Amino acid sequence: MPSTPCFLLYVQLQGHLTGATMTVMSLPSYASSVSEVPLLGETIGANLRRTVGEYGDRDALVEVQTGRRWTYAELGAEVDVVARGLLSRAIAKGDRVGIWAPNCAEWTITQYATAMIGAILVNINPAYRTHELSYALNQSGIRLLISATEFKTSDYRAMVEQVRPQCQSLEETVYIGTGDWDELRDAAGRVTEDELHEREAELAFDDPINIQYTSGTTGFPKGATLSHHNILNNGFFVTETIAFTAEDRLCIPVPFYHCFGMVMGNLGCTTHGACMVIPGPAFDPAATLKAVQDERCTALYGVPTMFIAELGLPDFADYDLTSLRTGVMAGSPCPIEVMKRCVADMHMAEVAICYGMTETSPVSTQTRRDDDLDRRTSTVGRVMPHVEVKLLDPATGLVVGRGEPGELCTRGYSVMLGYWNEPEKTAEAIDQARWMHTGDLATMREDGYVNIVGRIKDMVIRGGENVYPREIEEFLYTHPDIADVQVIGVPDEKYGEELCAWIKLKSGADPLDAAAVRAFANGKLAHFKIPRYVLLVDDFPMTVTGKVRKVEMREKSVEMLGLS
Repeated sequence: MPSTPCFLLYVQLQGHLTGATMTVMSLPSYASSVSEVPLLGETIGANLRRTVGEYGDRDALVEVQTGRRWTYAELGAEVDVVARGLLSRAIAKGDRVGIWAPNCAEWTITQYATAMIGAILVNINPAYRTHELSYALNQSGIRLLISATEFKTSDYRAMVEQVRPQCQSLEETVYIGTGDWDELRDAAGRVTEDELHEREAELAFDDPINIQYTSGTTGFPKGATLSHHNILNNGFFVTETIAFTAEDRLCIPVPFYHCFGMVMGNLGCTTHGACMVIPGPAFDPAATLKAVQDERCTALYGVPTMFIAELGLPDFADYDLTSLRTGVMAGSPCPIEVMKRCVADMHMAEVAICYGMTETSPVSTQTRRDDDLDRRTSTVGRVMPHVEVKLLDPATGLVVGRGEPGELCTRGYSVMLGYWNEPEKTAEAIDQARWMHTGDLATMREDGYVNIVGRIKDMVIRGGENVYPREIEEFLYTHPDIADVQVIGVPDEKYGEELCAWIKLKSGADPLDAAAVRAFANGKLAHFKIPRYVLLVDDFPMTVTGKVRKVEMREKSVEMLGLS
């Protein structure tokens, strides 16, 4: 386990003619953590080969819905086949390969196959519609897209065909579960193992390997670009901190397109020889608990709303969850009663809370296995091994004292390489000393544990999904009847926050209601970005300098909508 962080004590000396006095200042809100466990200095492919060599006969991957399963030897062989199939398509080191699908075994196999050949995997949210899909394909320059054919109400084939004329870089789409996937695998026969090994020898662990889109205030998502070193080590240390071994079996109901699934989940398992269990393509509380029971999972991941849904099942008591030991809860604060039930009723005595962001691979702070209930419910843990955190006064840029709110910044191996093809945006987020500025306001306790108290920017967290109002505002501006719009978050019992749009209509326009706004956005924006509430207004509350007062808007919205 990581050693306890050491903190620097600041002292101030005040000289006087008659002598000197020493005034002891409060500890600064800075923490770093060292560890006897070193960082992994290898590529994802090299690490997987090492794991396959050590744990070849152990379970590696289980897809519960189809009953398919792979040992590590079988998974390693399948990854090699798909990697050589991609090489047969002339995918070069650094080329972008997109993945647009819900959780499935092919998602995981593609993750490792692209890493094996040095292609950059671009994660595309399964909830994306044409507006967002087109942007992701073009902004990252995807050459080959691996996609599901459909999921829930989404016809992926139709959407790809609709945007294809606008996407000049896209050369080929391989649809999972069709002859396309079989052809990709069959094409491996045209590439030798030696050719694959030659490509692997050209790779460095600091190479970019993954692009994940995270919404921003510019109106369009930014592509956080992550290296082998970033995500391999973060996955390793998240699960190292909850004492993972090859004996563990992790149930992963969180999405692979996000770091929670593919880094903390998949890479957390493969760096330890543990087993990845996919309970279904998307979260279903009953399917999740059945997977835990039938596969004897020792760990379970989720955001608080997932655990609430599982605990709320009428037949919850009928599931045998005694195999559970640990897991991770992240995405939003955990209610104390939920944590109590996870420990007592789900047998997750060693469950951890994590905090982070896509740009930091993602985890910067985490609670420890032996932390008490207070630390697990009122904090997001303490700094991770080999990482630094500090809290800055946004006005002065100076480190604040313990207990004082400041912007949380983090530095270390986990900080992204930058935003894909956006150096200006990168410079706004990462300063010259390589500190990543999160935009979150936090406090640090005397014991080094961190509590998130607010957001400098106006990010809304809806059911664990980060939503940035500016992107939605930019889209709603395209409505022919909307003159101006501001989007804010308002409280919601189920999702934590919901979206509310304040809309100023153009002169002479017909009134809009929430249903009309949803209809306009349906099929173009992901469902979690579509406002639930719409308020028609004549003006927005403004400061004397002309800035919109979103704090006042939230207060008025809560009152007008009866959400207090």
